[in-house]
Amino acid sequence: MKAIRRFTVRPVLPDTLRPLADLAHNLRWSWHEPTRALFDSLAPDRSGGTDPVRILGALEAPRLAALAADQGFLARLGEAAEDLDRYLNAPRWYQGRPGDAPAAVAYFSPEFGVAAALPQYSGGLGILAGDHLKSASDLGVPLIGVGLLYRHGYFRQSLGRDGWQQEQYPVLDPGELPVTLLREADGGPARITLALPGGRSLHAQIWIARVGRVPLLMLDSDVEENAPGERNVTDRLYGGGSEHRLLQEMLLGIGGVRAVRTYTRLTGHPVPEVFHTNEGHAGFLGLERVRELGGEGLDFDAALEAVRAGTVFTTHTPVPAGIDRFDRALVARHLGADGALPGVDLGRILALGDETPLGGEPGVFNMAAMGLRLAQRANGVSTLHGAVSRSMFAGLWPGFDADEVPITSITNGVHAPTWVAPEAARLGPDASDRELWELRRALRERLVADVRDRLRASWRQRGAAAAELGWTETVLDPDVLTIGFARRVPSYKRLTLMLRDKDRLRALLLHPERPVQLVVAGKAHPADDGGKRLVQELVRFADDPRVRHRIVFLPDYGMEMARGLYPGCDVWLNNPLRPLEACGTSGMKAALNGCLNLSVLDGWWDEWYQPDFGWAIPTADGAAAADEDRRDDLEAAALYELIERRVAPRFYDRGPDGVPSGWTAMVRRTLADLGPKVLADRMVREYVEKLYVPAAGAHRALGPDRARDLAAWKARVREAWPAVAVEHVEIGDDLAEADAELGATPVVRVRVALGALGPDDVEVQAVTGRVDADDTLAATRTVALKPAGGPDLDGRLPYAGTLELDRTGSFGCTVRVLPAHPLLAHPAELGLAALPEESTGEGAGVLLR
Repeated sequence: MKAIRRFTVRPVLPDTLRPLADLAHNLRWSWHEPTRALFDSLAPDRSGGTDPVRILGALEAPRLAALAADQGFLARLGEAAEDLDRYLNAPRWYQGRPGDAPAAVAYFSPEFGVAAALPQYSGGLGILAGDHLKSASDLGVPLIGVGLLYRHGYFRQSLGRDGWQQEQYPVLDPGELPVTLLREADGGPARITLALPGGRSLHAQIWIARVGRVPLLMLDSDVEENAPGERNVTDRLYGGGSEHRLLQEMLLGIGGVRAVRTYTRLTGHPVPEVFHTNEGHAGFLGLERVRELGGEGLDFDAALEAVRAGTVFTTHTPVPAGIDRFDRALVARHLGADGALPGVDLGRILALGDETPLGGEPGVFNMAAMGLRLAQRANGVSTLHGAVSRSMFAGLWPGFDADEVPITSITNGVHAPTWVAPEAARLGPDASDRELWELRRALRERLVADVRDRLRASWRQRGAAAAELGWTETVLDPDVLTIGFARRVPSYKRLTLMLRDKDRLRALLLHPERPVQLVVAGKAHPADDGGKRLVQELVRFADDPRVRHRIVFLPDYGMEMARGLYPGCDVWLNNPLRPLEACGTSGMKAALNGCLNLSVLDGWWDEWYQPDFGWAIPTADGAAAADEDRRDDLEAAALYELIERRVAPRFYDRGPDGVPSGWTAMVRRTLADLGPKVLADRMVREYVEKLYVPAAGAHRALGPDRARDLAAWKARVREAWPAVAVEHVEIGDDLAEADAELGATPVVRVRVALGALGPDDVEVQAVTGRVDADDTLAATRTVALKPAGGPDLDGRLPYAGTLELDRTGSFGCTVRVLPAHPLLAHPAELGLAALPEESTGEGAGVLLR
């Protein structure tokens, strides 16, 4: 029989045990080992990870009474409660900064991977968002997280007998999660509402997860006021069709802003000055803020300027296929006069999502294009990804080369207390090679035990009888070189590159002196049959009795599995197609535990790779890269070669004491030199200094009147720009035709036509740099030219300045005119630049070789 209604029955805690509820409902326990140990002691026979809410819910009255009388336990509980209070209230790094920092920042993301007990993530984007919140909490940054509460989470993965991925969607009961409902002063649930076409409404309640000092607001449409279709909007992460996804993203962006307003009204939390959009899914938040300002008397253009000033947009995708795109008519129907944003100019909304400057389709609304147009500051998530993003989105700034597109980069980081094994965290910098090696062996042994348990459970799910599974007792060996690979399974991550030459892989796994073992995990998206075929291919290879003791595939990869996998592996493998890995933080988590990286030079590894930290897998280029089969053959062969010739020999090269000193030296360098770079604390500090503080300053500077003035100025500049021209250029009259000496200081003189604009509206620049065979400038520098007199008879204004030839080799120079205003965050902001006419010799600049 099945229940027709479900209840959550919570225990009534004695007064002396009340602090347990506060500790359980603040997710700081997920990265604070003393608190985790406290709850583990309540349920010593638990299976799986710590989940304090479930542990408390399972305690019987006699057990509660015994705990309430246990003075030793009460002392530990008191210490934990006092420690949490200090953590929540004592000043931290942010409170010691100057007063220019924002009073609060709202951080929107479609998924958050904070803890396994709150399964609201699918992969790297969500884990990154969770680590961002946790490090913000540790640093005292006043963040408000905003997301959705998915009643089915993402999905649970299992395998069929034939190795085909199967999905299950267990229902999540908020009463069993570490969340509380936001309530109005009268005790009723706080609600936000979006109008939908046809007179329908989408209502949502707001759950709060406490991530240390950071509140995470999670909107939930499973409320009685909604019709069945609207009730299911937050059913599962990345599920449903196009309209379903659009409704999710409207609820996240538009509803999320309304949830923030409700939360600050009810709690007195400072109102955010900066809104951070983590990927395009949350981009509608900018439109809701435009609507708000319209209600305060600003027209669309002025409201847009005010919104842009305080908005940060982070892109995580290096390929157009990774961007959410919707049919324009669908967006128009849901955001127009009969939809969620009445009173906001629908034509202007649709223009924000226009992807035609990117070479896209006119009938498509592009969420990343909208996100970039609604944010004055944007970034990619590694140095390489920043460069890829500038090239990918350069069409939105048509007057500029890709390297001048105003998208910076802040390389992702990971939250060390979440991902570092406690034993590794306690290892001091003065530990001997033997201590380091013994720790690595202990962590590997623990992983082997965990893998055997998970493998047996997986085979039972696949239909195997217990009598068939004796072989699992000898799977893996705690003394064998262990390589880990755990990712989502889109094609570009190349789960099966290791299988390219199966005979060679078997030889590596079964090598008589230097064997290798592989632990593999990963989920394919439920709608991605291609990804599922990759999983099946890997599983079938791992099922082979010849090698199944040396390679395993573990289903249902998630945070709890990862916490043991990263520390237990010796090498972390990553072999994406370069440059399609925006960052790839799994290798960072492994590195913090002393695991060495073996990776293609992509994402963060391209930025920080050193031979002391691991190995770089060569990437095919030229004609070989154009042929997919040839490329994969070459890169797989390079992978096998590295493992056979360099990785395994280093691991097994033992001294008289049995310790591989060469290996431990690399582990030591990884921990000491690479470790500090990959921390999320470093990442969040960079967001504060490079993006949040400037955005807060721009927000404060752009009150209603100045927003109107800036919008009017931009409109005037755009209208007048066709008349702006560089009409005469003279560079270095005393120079030889195409020769100059190092240290020369040639004078640049130009005459420009400004039409209806004045000198205060523009900046005239000389742009210098190296030139290639096509005379394209690279590694450019700019010199601002100054007015050099009054207008000539044709009204052209003279400008002049001095160049410094401080580099030898091919050198080039040109001149341009850009819009200039003190409230612009970047010279390229308007995408306008006037350059010399290339058809005239004197106006095209000069080349010195």
